[in-house]
Amino acid sequence: MEYRVLGRTGVKVAPLCLGTDNLANPTPEAESIAMINRALDAGINLIDTSNSYAKGESERIIGRAMAENGRRQQVLIATKAHYPTGPGPNERGNSRLHLLQACEDSLRRLQTDYIDLYQLHRPSFDIPVDETLSALTDLVRQGKVRYIGSSTAPAWKVMEGLMVSELKGYVRFVSEQPPYNLLDRRIENELVPLCQVYGLGILPWSPLAMGILAGRYADAAHFPPESRASLRGGIYAERITARGIEVGQKFGQLAQAAGISPAQLAVLWVKDQPGITAPLIGPRTLEQLEHFLPVLEMHLDETVRAACDELVPPGSAAANFHNSAPWMKMQIG
Repeated sequence: MEYRVLGRTGVKVAPLCLGTDNLANPTPEAESIAMINRALDAGINLIDTSNSYAKGESERIIGRAMAENGRRQQVLIATKAHYPTGPGPNERGNSRLHLLQACEDSLRRLQTDYIDLYQLHRPSFDIPVDETLSALTDLVRQGKVRYIGSSTAPAWKVMEGLMVSELKGYVRFVSEQPPYNLLDRRIENELVPLCQVYGLGILPWSPLAMGILAGRYADAAHFPPESRASLRGGIYAERITARGIEVGQKFGQLAQAAGISPAQLAVLWVKDQPGITAPLIGPRTLEQLEHFLPVLEMHLDETVRAACDELVPPGSAAANFHNSAPWMKMQIG
């Protein structure tokens, strides 16, 4: 397997990362731990989670898995903070007060002394970035965090963080984790070039477009009962559009002609796009994980890449996967 360097860190990661939003919600713990161990056996060495996934249970399961398998030193654990952890006004956001406490809580749940990559789950526009970066710098100097990153931030906000870090000697973002798939390519306009120029790794989430590109949805108004759109509703359901389903059906034909499944092609397309370090795969079952693993060794054919560009041109979108980011004003019809 060809490992890739994460930004300017020198740290090498597999070309796929294990996303864990499904752990405990709905994947049972035993199967969740089996997926973690299988991913490590296959060479995947970055596990991404958040303190908000299943109200912290995803982190707890990862912690128990690492305690059982004794492989903590082989694994890069990435987690995030931002979303509410309680009812109080200071139990959320990117303030020093919240981040320092959230980090301690994540360390306890993960049963580890340090977090390899600590990410801002979303930007806070009401909190000066100096406050946030100062707190993250202290966590790094205390040895509780190795590297820091951001997630689903606009390009200008990432650039602001880099500038303030440079001016004030704070730790620097090494990565950004945006939504990215064939149905929503808007990060190609500004964020990807920014990360390429300034040396940030890109760890995209939702490469399958929540299953649209895998052919899971046939109707934008009726969802399969086991789908995330059905189980969680809200912003998840809003991402399912008639246009997206139409593209997904044509995409399935491309995958069939290429001799692989639509799910594999969706992940492969993201993995081999310019500037991408490693997409997050978020399997719900061990069977789904096994289906993704061959993509580790695959390479995207240029003819297929061109055909995908015809379906959704570079920099455009057919579905809105930025709908969990209030800063995104563009609407997708």
